[in-house]
Amino acid sequence: MSQESQGDSPVEGKPDDLPSSEVTEGTERAPHRAMFRAMGYDDEDLSSPMIGVANPAADITPCNVHLDDVAESAYEGVDEAGGMPIEFGTITISDAISMGHEGMKASLISREVIADSVELVAFGERMDGLVTIGGCDKNMPGMMMAAIRADLPSVFLYGGSIMPGEHDGREITIQNVFEGVGAVADGDMSEDELDEMERNACPGAGACGGMFTANTMSSISEAIGFAPLGAASPPAEHHGRYTVARESGKLAVEAVEKGIRPSDFLSRESFENAIALQVAVGGSTNAVLHLLAMAAEAGVDLDVEDFNEISRRTPKIANLQPGGEKVMNDLHEVGGVPVVLRELLEHDLLHGDALTVTGETMAEALERDDPPRISDLDADFLHTVDDPIHERGAIRILTGNLAPEGAVIKITGEDHLHHEGPVRIFENEENAMKYVQEGRVETGDVIGIRNEGPRGGPGMREMLGVTSAVAGQGHAEDVALFTDGRFSGATRGFSIGHVAPEAAVGGPIAALEDGDTVTIDIDDLELSVDLSDEEIERRLAERDLPEPQYTSGVLAKYGRDFDSAANGAVTNPAAKRDD
Repeated sequence: MSQESQGDSPVEGKPDDLPSSEVTEGTERAPHRAMFRAMGYDDEDLSSPMIGVANPAADITPCNVHLDDVAESAYEGVDEAGGMPIEFGTITISDAISMGHEGMKASLISREVIADSVELVAFGERMDGLVTIGGCDKNMPGMMMAAIRADLPSVFLYGGSIMPGEHDGREITIQNVFEGVGAVADGDMSEDELDEMERNACPGAGACGGMFTANTMSSISEAIGFAPLGAASPPAEHHGRYTVARESGKLAVEAVEKGIRPSDFLSRESFENAIALQVAVGGSTNAVLHLLAMAAEAGVDLDVEDFNEISRRTPKIANLQPGGEKVMNDLHEVGGVPVVLRELLEHDLLHGDALTVTGETMAEALERDDPPRISDLDADFLHTVDDPIHERGAIRILTGNLAPEGAVIKITGEDHLHHEGPVRIFENEENAMKYVQEGRVETGDVIGIRNEGPRGGPGMREMLGVTSAVAGQGHAEDVALFTDGRFSGATRGFSIGHVAPEAAVGGPIAALEDGDTVTIDIDDLELSVDLSDEEIERRLAERDLPEPQYTSGVLAKYGRDFDSAANGAVTNPAAKRDD
């Protein structure tokens, strides 16, 4: 912010078409300017583009604990580029700390609250542009959804991921700790060893280090055009993170000057690029939900089946946690997300003409960035398209009489999976977790968890506790789980989420009874139960829909407003589909 200038005349000179002119220009806006002057802004600031810096910093999660510093660098970048930076806050929920108990119902709701709150500030304060910052999982889509709604020149800025911890001579992440809980329950790990892992898994600030939801969505921000190339991978406590933040602030001012809005660069092609990146790196299943929601907000026609189509043509070429051993910092050290994007582009698996927030096309941005080719790297966790880890991408959408609107699985192990057997159905996560922790899980089991969808939960809880306990007991690939809720980005194995329609609205999952034979076939993209349509309808007709668990407060409000997971679980009325 520049020093206070002299003179009593009203500030003039800002283009009339900028929204902030409504609160800074003309004699009648003297009271408004007086409020800004109280905060140290001067004539030069008030004649500059007003850039909001949306900051969800909080001490409730390492993902966000450092974001004040990141926001400060972005603020400085805006100021250096001749903008008027205005920082404001919003909420976050720690997915890891809310995992495994009732509090996880708040996680997906926080995506909506973040989007609502940032949109409101941008609208009410007449911002000209935005730098939206994300740390924990739901920050990323929430911030990008807000920018889409406001349709102001906007840059997304990730807070960066945590460095891996170390235990017993190997790198570990929070995923190992969750799986350690299951190993202790099964007698394969001592409580002392779990305690040692707990104390070393998270060595500092930043989001969970694997290709879990935070790193998936931050990587997608590059692929879809919301962030400049190279912005996703610098770790939270790396000097490069603050360079990216400063440059993002400058880029936001440039986007205002050039008039580049999300509606200018978000297209069907840019969303297809995002999906291609997701399936190539084995990204989180949650990105399916979030990309559908973002597309709905943007008015882009995207369907859950599009993920299958893109997965068919796009191989998996990165072996990162949770399926592999490497983390985001390993990708950063060899060139970051642009390395993968270049490989995809050179094999015609990206739309090179898709636009980005820089004003360049994706092809132009990659040519300027000039990342190394995978074939030139000594990085065994990255494969070329010609020699992939799997011929098809990691995300699959299953359908059948148990999931007419789809269900989502990420392939982290064998490429050909078929499972058939009697189901053990649970009415909520807690009952399923108790069953697993009692050591009752056996090879070949099929576990179904219902009433955890967007409306039924409400909030569509992630169930990393359950899946990690199963994996920790050695059953990641031989026990199947499915739910109308979600699984964490750190989940691996035979875990199917987002079953739609959900039980709370009378989906077929509500008709299941213990012992029904369920078939899961990954090659045929099938999730079905050995029941006739007539029997499913008969059972549903005889079943009373459960009463809402919450009748007041935020959970009741958002539980009422959530749309189907097949449509991104949006709450914005204009973004809902009338299927």
